[in-house]
Amino acid sequence: MSRPIEIITPLHMRTSRDYVGRMTDEKVRCSEVAREYGRDYWDGDRRYGYGGYRYDGRWEPVAHKLIEIYELGPKARILDVGCGKAHLLYELSLALPEAEVTGFDISQYALDSSESKIRDRLFIHKAEAPYPFEDGQFDLVISLMTLHNLPLSALALALSEIERVGVRKFVAAESYRSVEELFNLQCWALTCESFLRPDEWLWLFEKVGYTGDYEFAFFE
Repeated sequence: MSRPIEIITPLHMRTSRDYVGRMTDEKVRCSEVAREYGRDYWDGDRRYGYGGYRYDGRWEPVAHKLIEIYELGPKARILDVGCGKAHLLYELSLALPEAEVTGFDISQYALDSSESKIRDRLFIHKAEAPYPFEDGQFDLVISLMTLHNLPLSALALALSEIERVGVRKFVAAESYRSVEELFNLQCWALTCESFLRPDEWLWLFEKVGYTGDYEFAFFE
C-alpha cells in the first residue's frame, strides 16, 4: 500500500523563489526554452530552469536515506526514471559499489553532463514509453520531480511502468494544497503539465494500480 514519506522536502525548501518575478519575466518564452531540456534548462540563466545544476553533494543524505528506508543491500538493483544528471544515482553507486544502478532521461545534455563513473549506465528514454525491463526487475524504482512534467495520459502510463518493473517504488512530484500554493506553483513551474492536489494524485495512483511510496513538493 502507498504511504507518504519525506525525503525530498528538505532540499526543496532550501531554495528561495520569487514567484511573481518569474511569472512576469517573459514566462511563456522561458517555458518554451525550458521544455527543450537542453543546456539553457540545466546550466543557463535561472529564468530558464536550474540556473546551473552543478553537483554540491546535496544528494548524499538522500541516497543514504533511501538505502535505510528500503533496506537496500550491497547488490541492490535501482532504477531512476527521469534521472537528469544522475547525481543521486552517483551517490547510490558510491554508497553501494556493487549495486546495479540504472537511469534514463529525455535530455541528452543532462546525461552527457553526468558523472563519468556511471554514464555508461544511463540512456535516453521517455518516462511514459514501455521500459526495456522485465517485471519486478528492480529492487527499487524512483522518480523524483519528473512525473508532473507529463500530461495526464502519459503520467498514467509512466506510473504503470514504474509499478511493473519495481518491487518497491518511490515517486516525488509537485503538488498544491491551497489556492495560494497553486498560484505559486503556476508562477514558478516552467515545465509542469499536470497540476494535481494530493487527493488527485492518490486517486490517480489507485486508478493505475500504483502501490509505491510518494512525496509531494509544495510551493509555500
